[in-house]
Amino acid sequence: MRRADRLFRLVQILRRRKLCRACDLAEELEVSERTIYRDIRDLAASGVPVEGEAGVGYILRDGYDLPPLMFDADEIEALVVAARMVQSWTDPQMARAAGDALTKIEAVLPEKMRGLIGGVPIAVAEIAQEPISISMPDLRRAIRERNLIDIDYTDAKGDETKRRVWPLGMLFFGSTWLLACWCELREAFRVFRADRIRGMEISTAKYRPVPGRSLRDYLISEGVEGEILNGIGR
Repeated sequence: MRRADRLFRLVQILRRRKLCRACDLAEELEVSERTIYRDIRDLAASGVPVEGEAGVGYILRDGYDLPPLMFDADEIEALVVAARMVQSWTDPQMARAAGDALTKIEAVLPEKMRGLIGGVPIAVAEIAQEPISISMPDLRRAIRERNLIDIDYTDAKGDETKRRVWPLGMLFFGSTWLLACWCELREAFRVFRADRIRGMEISTAKYRPVPGRSLRDYLISEGVEGEILNGIGR
């Protein structure tokens, strides 16, 4: 790997993680820790806001961004496959958004690489899912804007219940979409199958983030760790 490519990847890793130890960076980039120390020193000298020290770890200060750079073939392939999954496993609005995103990416690629977008030889089959009666775009917006929602829910036994919840995020398991939330009735995390939510009313009231009640906290409580948590806000 060229040194310029390694430095770029190093910055990308620092961007997606809160704290990176030199040993972890060395393992991921397949170099020695001494090389990582030298790369970090050179990045800092060039103006990249890296903070930390050997033996503790490194962080990249918020707000730093790189100038736009081209994707390589592996990154394009990953984006195309992810978009095809979204198009096959989500609702029409998100499927269109995935297609639009690929179109924008293709527009900025060099001519010689544009053919990669349509030429990735990986197919994604559609998964049969139970029909969902609520609006998934509305639910995603409520999650983004932290609106409280009231749901009418039917559990596996056929029992019906009404809940006011804090919508924290969506989870996808095989063929089922789940809503992870904080339930005001139970005062605990709860997960509801989207296809069993019979009615949903989005309140204008919003909840404020509370330590210990985030999607990340829920996932940690379920034993989730590693890379899955890197993109989940605290």
